[in-house]
Amino acid sequence: MTGRAGDEPVLLAVDVGTGGARAVAVDLQGRVVAEMRRPYKTNEPHPGWAEQNPQDWSDGAAQALISLARRLGRRHRPVAIGLTGQCPTVAPFDAKGRPVGPGLLYRDNRAVDEAREMRDRLGIEAMHRRTGHVAEAFHVGPKVLWLRRRQPDVFRRTARFLQPRDVVLRRLCGRDATDETNANATLFFDLRARRWAPDLFATFDLESSLFPAALAPWTVAGELAASNEFGFPAGVPIVIGSADSQCAAFGAGVVDPGPVSEMAGSSSCLNSAVLQPLADIRVTHYSHVVPNRFSTEMGVNTAGAAIDWAVTRLGYRTHAALAADAARFRGEWEKLGTRGGDPVEAAPLFLPYLGDGERDDPTLRAAFIGLSSRHDRRALAYAVLEGVAFAVWSTLVILQEAGSPLDELRVSGGGGRLSFLSQLKADVLGRSVIDLRHDATVIGAAMLAATACGLQVEARAAIAAVVKQGRRMDPTPWGRDVVAARASWFERTIREPGVHVGGGGAVPAAAASGGGRT
Repeated sequence: MTGRAGDEPVLLAVDVGTGGARAVAVDLQGRVVAEMRRPYKTNEPHPGWAEQNPQDWSDGAAQALISLARRLGRRHRPVAIGLTGQCPTVAPFDAKGRPVGPGLLYRDNRAVDEAREMRDRLGIEAMHRRTGHVAEAFHVGPKVLWLRRRQPDVFRRTARFLQPRDVVLRRLCGRDATDETNANATLFFDLRARRWAPDLFATFDLESSLFPAALAPWTVAGELAASNEFGFPAGVPIVIGSADSQCAAFGAGVVDPGPVSEMAGSSSCLNSAVLQPLADIRVTHYSHVVPNRFSTEMGVNTAGAAIDWAVTRLGYRTHAALAADAARFRGEWEKLGTRGGDPVEAAPLFLPYLGDGERDDPTLRAAFIGLSSRHDRRALAYAVLEGVAFAVWSTLVILQEAGSPLDELRVSGGGGRLSFLSQLKADVLGRSVIDLRHDATVIGAAMLAATACGLQVEARAAIAAVVKQGRRMDPTPWGRDVVAARASWFERTIREPGVHVGGGGAVPAAAASGGGRT
């Protein structure tokens, strides 16, 4: 039987990501009904820099929404729109709402000096207690200070700093606002009080008006106007949502301590839920998208991006082809058993830090280590996926040491579509890894919008169904034995001065206070 116009309710999610914008329709069971994407470019004009055109964020999201409206037709009724996007990425805008400079991405590491100055001014421990973060070039605050120092004309013309999701909110309903999670990443937001901190702005001689009001992630920030350009009905509520990784954690059901979410896109963000912020300065914190919780976050800047690079540079047609070669390499290695010799000699080691630095160490670089004429393309493919798994493991070790449990890892995004990569992660972590069938970021944004509109029961049930339908990978005995030796090699290597550039192997800020990778 054919439904009448508007019979089928859907939630819309708009994600302003690193590789492009997308608009997705999700039904009340958590199933993706339709998805439209619009890619845009990242420019790298200098080593360590990464920029995007802020107009691309706005236009890409608008075009994706227009295409989605056409795809859905009149049969589906949009209940609400939930927003999310890459974070912390920031761009300057003038008083008329026009960009006056490029957007500086989260992996842009130009503001190393400014981050150091922020740490020195506030003190590392005090900064972490107040904001949940330790300043790095990764954050918004150092980027703003860099612009003031290095591009004063751009800074003088700036009336407002906005992150990509904020830019799209303005396009949808004309309102300037951000949410708590995006505000957390500026370093001017009080984590526990959940509000802007006037004294932090004053410490760095910044006007608080440079940043918009910060709303709770579940806030209805506006609605579509009657004359909207997108093709959807007037009055559809727009829920401000949160940073992409925080939406992914919600969409993966990570609302209580135990499971950890991995948003495996161009970068990997790793999030757990905690009742109170952890004292360990190596672990950053955000407001959770549900009340009375906080979200930890750690990450790898170029996880999926490293795999993208390898697919191109190693001459594979698809990601699946690279993963298949890597799996064949491991299968033959596994058949050899003890005759395979020293695990360290079997394949080269890959460090996946291709973004001219990592978020907690701008000097760390990528490398193949231990290459031999014995190693063919399959060995390199294996090394790349193993290196990404090791980078995730190395990061999660810190999270566990800080006091956040890891019962299982729930993976969504592009990395969740390579089952062999998830098997490697299960082996190195010694924990089950669940590949979610749907992208938890858009599921989370959609279900956060549902929650804001009174559909809490439906949202909880939909997220539970998404997790239950995931594919589970458990550790294997062979993988555990081999991985132990190679993981130790990885840990030793990333501390070597030879894989650090621009700082002589300088110790990252967190490690300087007794933290860092162990």
